[in-house]
Amino acid sequence: MQANSATITKLSPTARSRVTNGSGMFAEGGDERGPWARRFRDLVAEHTADAGGAVSLSEAQRSIIRRASTLEVQLEQLEARFSEGPAEVATLNMYSTLSNTLRRLLIDIGLERRSRDITPSIYDIAREKRA
Repeated sequence: MQANSATITKLSPTARSRVTNGSGMFAEGGDERGPWARRFRDLVAEHTADAGGAVSLSEAQRSIIRRASTLEVQLEQLEARFSEGPAEVATLNMYSTLSNTLRRLLIDIGLERRSRDITPSIYDIAREKRA
């Protein structure tokens, strides 16, 4: 039996997971009140807003945002550890790998490199000459 995406009906809320219903961040377990979860929730909200809002995102894009947010929280925790003293090579390698994975995920959801014009205007040059 083939499923046609145009004819698939939505399941009732009781047949869907807590994550799908929006009533929980994790399908199973997890403390949703701690600092890790709060930061995760903030990042998911920010990335979702940056990508055009929840209504404009596909399920795959929402999944990428969740994965990227997870990596960001973990990277921030590693950065906090780095501030306390020298890091081990293995930890730095993990940090580098996670950073690159995060970059690729952010590109997948629409992160764009934007150059900024730093050329001084004629008004800036004139102001400098007068000073």
